[in-house]
Amino acid sequence: MEMKGEERIAAPRDLVWAALNDPDVLKGCIPGCTAIKRHSATDFTATLKVRIGPIPMTFSGSMTLSNVNAPHSYTLSGESTGGIAGLAKGRADVTLTPDGEETILAYEASAEIGGKLAKLGSRLVGSSASKHAAKFFADFGDAARAKAMRDA
Repeated sequence: MEMKGEERIAAPRDLVWAALNDPDVLKGCIPGCTAIKRHSATDFTATLKVRIGPIPMTFSGSMTLSNVNAPHSYTLSGESTGGIAGLAKGRADVTLTPDGEETILAYEASAEIGGKLAKLGSRLVGSSASKHAAKFFADFGDAARAKAMRDA
């Protein structure tokens, strides 16, 4: 499944970049994230509790940043397992473009699913993934704006 979009954030690009690399900010913005830990500048682990349709699931996995071009862009790749629920793999290319005092965050993401999760149907999973992505970027925009106001 493929997703793309953009979010205008009322904060300078350097501050948005810092927020994109802050585990505490990410934890507060990723829907269902109960834990996120940075192991190095590019490696993280995370645990998420989400609902796909009517079914609650817990996923644990790893995330890696690559193609890092600070403060312009990076690629975020992740792989997680949800026990009997199955597995999910994904990747997102994130680009930050300054626009005056604001930043345009654009993303293109793809995901693959397997196991029982795949049996739920790509439409249901795709719809949930799109809703979670939209919520993350809206919440992230709010968090970055709030951080900009605190740091001003």
